[in-house]
Amino acid sequence: MKKYAEMTKAELQAELELVEKRYQELKDQHLTLNMARGKPGKEQLDMVSDITEVLKADSDFMCDGIDARNYGNLEGLPSCRKLFADVLGVQPENIFIGGSASLQLMYDTIAKCYTHGRVNSDKAWAKLDVVKWLCPAPGYDRHFKVSESFGMQMITVPMTPTGPDMDVVEELIRDPEVKGMWCVPKYSNPDGIIYSAETIRRIASMKPAAKDFLLMWDNAYCIHEFFGDYVPFPDILSECAKYGNEDMVFEFASTSKITFPGAGVSVFACSTHNMEYMKTLLNAQIISYDKVNQLRHIRYFKDKDGLLALMKKHAAILGPKFRCVLDALDKEIAPLGIAEWQRPNGGYFVSVNTMPGIAKATWQLCKEAGLTLTGAGATFPYGKDPKDSNMRVAPSLPPIEQLEKAMEIYCASMKLAALRKLLAA
Repeated sequence: MKKYAEMTKAELQAELELVEKRYQELKDQHLTLNMARGKPGKEQLDMVSDITEVLKADSDFMCDGIDARNYGNLEGLPSCRKLFADVLGVQPENIFIGGSASLQLMYDTIAKCYTHGRVNSDKAWAKLDVVKWLCPAPGYDRHFKVSESFGMQMITVPMTPTGPDMDVVEELIRDPEVKGMWCVPKYSNPDGIIYSAETIRRIASMKPAAKDFLLMWDNAYCIHEFFGDYVPFPDILSECAKYGNEDMVFEFASTSKITFPGAGVSVFACSTHNMEYMKTLLNAQIISYDKVNQLRHIRYFKDKDGLLALMKKHAAILGPKFRCVLDALDKEIAPLGIAEWQRPNGGYFVSVNTMPGIAKATWQLCKEAGLTLTGAGATFPYGKDPKDSNMRVAPSLPPIEQLEKAMEIYCASMKLAALRKLLAA
């Protein structure tokens, strides 16, 4: 098969007729398939459903001398703080345990910057004329929604194979109106990139003009390998402290894709100074998050080794799904030269870059054939991909047999969009 760009008009027209026929056959099946978000599949949820049996009516709810059913312990149960400290490589006193969603903790951290300012702010951000925010892209759409909801001026920073383009970042942070940056340092959403040691060093050693600059370190996929062994990662708190930036960073994680997304445990890690400041603010907001659920997770995981053993079971389910996606792209799309994609070893997504100008058309064709995908452009601030190229594919939710059919629709839709664009040129 020739690459589409090498075909004559007559060859492109003949190929278009074949692809249109196949696309119509798929469309006529009236399928309803979903690869829009990184939701664990039913098999993963069934695998961990025994967590509901850990605490029973006659259970002992005592932990660390604390009755988990009662008020108190704002920062969370000490055993739960220690478990996440072991996972993230920090000290237990650096850990705060939240509810089921790390996104809520991220939103709340920024909200407090607007209402009260940071530990080293001259004034609350709500009193500033402009708040600018750095957004490595392709990136996580919900991060961008948080920034947009507060009226931040989002600035796109290009992603590279080693993380955000630090030359661009170091230039932008000279502006005192730049108050922070989003980062997903391990298996980035959606590219699946692991930040290099050099990128992390340059981030940790930044000297922003804004003394209240906030590094939002969303380590959502810190233990989420689906190919190969667990890959350790640097402790960003210690890295920042080396350069006198210990108060610059907040790190986030959760069990959303480990146990139940709707009933997990979230966490933030920060410096002692930040912790005391946040506790003062949070003490007016909540007496404690769900300690019974914290206890349930402690007894279910037991320790970091137990948690990593569980992740191997998740990998056994997810690995074949990612192979299914990558195999389909390799077979159907690679010979045509109409897209490139990342080959991640962990995380929850495959990031596909189509030839410029066809991502939205591909998404629309998928939708019309019954396949729901994350909106084209969603991985960029304001939903505006300047090349109309990036698409985020989430293989985790559908069973393999549905995933195979979904990839048939996806590949046929991309071919059709590419052929129409080339023939219209």
